[in-house]
Amino acid sequence: MSGANSRTVRRARAGTTEAPWVRYTLITVALVFMLLFLVLPLAAVFAEALRKGFGAYLDGLREPDAWSAIKLTLITALIAVPLNLVFGVAAAWCIAKYEFRGKAFLTTLVDLPFSVSPVVAGLVYVLMFGAQGWFGPWLQAHDIKIIFAVPGIVLATVFVTFPFIARELIPLMQAQGNDEEQAAIVLGATGWQTFWYVTLPNIKWGLLYGVILCNARAMGEFGAVSVVSGHIRGQTNTIPLHVEILYNEYQSVAAFAAASLLALLALVTLVIKSIAEWRNEQQMKAAAELPPERPAPATAPSAR
Repeated sequence: MSGANSRTVRRARAGTTEAPWVRYTLITVALVFMLLFLVLPLAAVFAEALRKGFGAYLDGLREPDAWSAIKLTLITALIAVPLNLVFGVAAAWCIAKYEFRGKAFLTTLVDLPFSVSPVVAGLVYVLMFGAQGWFGPWLQAHDIKIIFAVPGIVLATVFVTFPFIARELIPLMQAQGNDEEQAAIVLGATGWQTFWYVTLPNIKWGLLYGVILCNARAMGEFGAVSVVSGHIRGQTNTIPLHVEILYNEYQSVAAFAAASLLALLALVTLVIKSIAEWRNEQQMKAAAELPPERPAPATAPSAR
């Protein structure tokens, strides 16, 4: 009977394990795909940016309009990412920790920027805050400028990048449950202490991944920002918009120089994400290798 069972197990394993040639074929296809569609385009960007030498490359980045686009891109990311950090954590906390009417609707709203075209999002802000928009006359009367100015760019970027942090945290918080938070509250911890000492350590890596992805998208956003910015050189152009203008004017070296800077920022983001993942794996391995705690031996009651 045991021999028949072992033969059945061996046949089952043989049926679920692919042949070596299948594994090597899949790996080769994946590597070729990445080489053709990821590595070569990036290499072409840097090659074209350095085609006329490193001096021309630096001149393209030192141009006042390029420097203004770089600063505006960084400023936009520095404002949009912290806002989405607060909103994303709050939304994830509500969806993962509480049951209430409208929870499905809130989840749908979180995913809305994924399904709506960024151009449509930009047009929505123009409809609301433009000169002919719903709040346009009031804004003009109080000399407040949103569209074709930095506030409009920040609003459009916040809308497009909102789901990244929330969507990274929701499944993580749902998997962890509420037991640890409830225990902390029973022991007398305040809401802030519970979040800071219990919840945050459990979600820190997911939170970091969400922030990294949100920052990468914020710096590279084009569609929504293009609609609300007005393409004003030196004022409302981010790096992606600056690249488009230079390329349309046939200034290929300067355009690819700015594009290479954007690619470098994306690569730095990916390196930080890889380091964070590696550290997380190392901590998990170290925790798994720790010996289990032994219960303290019971002491006999002293005789009186």
